Amino acid sequence: MKFFTDREICYADILPPSEVRARIEVAVLNFLKILTCADPAISDLLLINRKSSNRRVSQGLLTDDDTWIFLSRSFCKRSLMRANAAKAFIRVWKVMEMCFKILLQEKRVTQRELFYKLLCVSPDCFSSQLQVNRTIQDVVSLLRCSRFSLGIMASSRGIVAGRLLVQEPEKEMVDCSECGSSGYAISGDLNLLDRLVMKTDARYIIIVEKHAIFQRLAEDRVFNHIPTILITARGYPDIATRFLLHRMSRTFPELPIMALVDWNPAGLAILCTFKFGSIGMGLEAYRYACNVKWLGLRGDDLQLIPEESFVSLKPRDLQIAKSLMSSETLQEKHREELALMVQSGKRAELEALYFHGYDYLGKYIAKKIVQANYI
Repeated sequence: MKFFTDREICYADILPPSEVRARIEVAVLNFLKILTCADPAISDLLLINRKSSNRRVSQGLLTDDDTWIFLSRSFCKRSLMRANAAKAFIRVWKVMEMCFKILLQEKRVTQRELFYKLLCVSPDCFSSQLQVNRTIQDVVSLLRCSRFSLGIMASSRGIVAGRLLVQEPEKEMVDCSECGSSGYAISGDLNLLDRLVMKTDARYIIIVEKHAIFQRLAEDRVFNHIPTILITARGYPDIATRFLLHRMSRTFPELPIMALVDWNPAGLAILCTFKFGSIGMGLEAYRYACNVKWLGLRGDDLQLIPEESFVSLKPRDLQIAKSLMSSETLQEKHREELALMVQSGKRAELEALYFHGYDYLGKYIAKKIVQANYI
């Protein structure tokens, strides 16, 4: 096992707008200073390397409960003088300029809104959302501040239901058990989420991969029988949902967090994103990691599923499986489950449990929890 000191961990600070603007101004002044000196040059932009080779794992001494991924202090460059990096170099300055204006106006924008704004003002530099997303991470890496600090708001798909009371600043308390199958919509404003007042008498938090399964559980009011908080990101988790889950884990540290996902590589990938963070988030990856247990579906549940409900793994499933297998964060029991998926060549969805009746899912969850059947 490797151990790392805090000096090796690179992270993005959550900063007030004035501090972020000051960092942008310093970056500009340093650039101009080198450009106007006696031996003028165009300085490279020194960024934290976000490639998987720079990924490190922080691991608990006795258990895997506190495992999360981070980037170490290894650098890469954006240079105007290299043909294959020139546009990426320009994009960084364009995004910084836009963020500076957003912060001056005390506004917040989504990544999508930022893309369309940049597409209008700099069409020669930006042609896709992916370019904008990567450049935002470059700016985060350069300035060492979070996306939210740059004025970029998370676009949230997440919802919550169950035994949770939430109160936004200067608003009335909302009972998430009375929000119906639609649930309480998670805001994309991380500052607001950080200021939520939360109360609960729940004993568990359950992450639900699929919106349809979440709706079924909320409609059946499963939280009346199992004192739980239900949360879903409707697939791969967005930042706001991960932020709120992380906040709940800190506010209610005694509540175990469990995941209910399909038995396929994508389901495990979703669980791992909640549990360890994602390298795609660069310097912010560690900030949203939680200790998540795998409730189901798992290999020992396959006997509950009729043979006709299994589906063959697709090439995309195998790609995800290969990527997960190469990850040093994957725990041994998770690795065994993934190997079983690949070996069988099959996948199973949570909906297959409806073979036993539409009310079976709640019974399945209750039995697994009572038996402590999770990993």
